[in-house]
Amino acid sequence: MQTLTLLAGGVAAGLVAGTATCTAAQGGLLMGLADGRQGRDPALVAWFLAGRLASYTTTGALLGLLGSAVSLPPQARAVLLVIAGITVIGFAIRLMRRRCRTAPEPAPPSRYRAPLLGAATILVPCGVTLGVEMIAVSSGSPLAGAAAMAGFVAGTAPAFALLGYVLRRVSRTRLARWAGVVAVGAGLWTAAAGVNLGGWLAVPAAPATTETGATTVTVWATREGYRPAIVTARAGVPVEVIFKVAGRGCTDTVSIGGRDLALPATVRLPPQPAGSLRYVCGMGMYTGFIQFS
Repeated sequence: MQTLTLLAGGVAAGLVAGTATCTAAQGGLLMGLADGRQGRDPALVAWFLAGRLASYTTTGALLGLLGSAVSLPPQARAVLLVIAGITVIGFAIRLMRRRCRTAPEPAPPSRYRAPLLGAATILVPCGVTLGVEMIAVSSGSPLAGAAAMAGFVAGTAPAFALLGYVLRRVSRTRLARWAGVVAVGAGLWTAAAGVNLGGWLAVPAAPATTETGATTVTVWATREGYRPAIVTARAGVPVEVIFKVAGRGCTDTVSIGGRDLALPATVRLPPQPAGSLRYVCGMGMYTGFIQFS
């Protein structure tokens, strides 16, 4: 019963919440299928989806079996997001350059590329993916964990199939250049999200205007970010941070103190020195600060 419930829940999560966020975060990898003379072959998208299903199902089984021990920490995901962004930009530039060439096209890409690209999407998780992974961890069962992840892939499959169809149609037309420009933007966005998630170019928080000395603070996760973006708490004593959800989106998962949490949740922090503690959504898009004073 638990396996069927998680399978249905995964499908629902993919259809309702994962379609937009996952295609935005991972769809750029489909650009790699637009290279060469087989770029219009619909079987390539099917192989892409098959690779995605295999990697997600395997990951779900491992998470259900081993728990959070096999989950990637935020810093590792940040590196993978930067690599994925650079890869997408490379695919986009190749697509645009091919439209400018008059020489014969290179040999068609290997059929192995499509499932490998599909499998690689597990390394570029959207916020909803992280939530489903946490469900797989909490299931404590490899079968239930695999069912949750497989259901999620099934729920997002129509959106990926549609995106693959669109890319195949435009890859041999004059729109390919514009598609390449959009893909470059997506690659830059993905790489920037990785940099933000890793905190490598973090901007110090501005002084907060809220009352100081609190030992309990409340943060709301909305579609536009965390509100308030800066809260103030007392330094040197334990502090309780209550995350509440006002709107479903990538802010549903937060990375704080080197770990991921699905919201709503309450985080109990040990005594902190004076200064700022930064947290970020699971996709690296939205950031918030807790100032200790």
